[in-house]
Amino acid sequence: MPKAILDDMKSHMEKTVSVLKNEFQKIRTGRASTSILDGIKVEYYGNASSISQVATLAVPESRTITISPWEAKIIPAIEKAILNANIGLTPSNDGRTIRLNLPPLTEERRKEIVKDLKKKAEDDKVALRNIRRDAIDRMKKLEKDKAITEDELKKYEKDVQDTTKSFEAKIDEAVAHKEKEVLEV
Repeated sequence: MPKAILDDMKSHMEKTVSVLKNEFQKIRTGRASTSILDGIKVEYYGNASSISQVATLAVPESRTITISPWEAKIIPAIEKAILNANIGLTPSNDGRTIRLNLPPLTEERRKEIVKDLKKKAEDDKVALRNIRRDAIDRMKKLEKDKAITEDELKKYEKDVQDTTKSFEAKIDEAVAHKEKEVLEV
């Protein structure tokens, strides 16, 4: 029974860290990356499709993303979707290809991004601690119902704490990696 609680807790913590890393991929750094377009949907034949499903994405230069739609008539819809996504980029097209030029980030903007990264990471650490608290509460209930002994409870609480610390370390590692990427000029 406590093993199931630990597995459930680990699963929730992995999802939390995974979502954070996914959010970090969408944050713009000094280099162009097609991942900033993830999640932007385009109206295509009545269906909402991601840009990567209706066009070829490429990064020909360090500050440029090109979008080559499979059909030229969808260019206005892609441009509209990018503008509505409010990612701070203005598309320009030549009739066949859409270009997104990323302006260089100022030092002030880089520091602001790092501050936001750390805030998101702290929010996720709070989420991890809430998951930890729920797992410990469930184990205390087992001990109260005499399903486990007090000594077993202490052992499982230590396991829960160690697991939480390891996931907090993963978050710190992700933040450090992204911070280095953002501050790199």
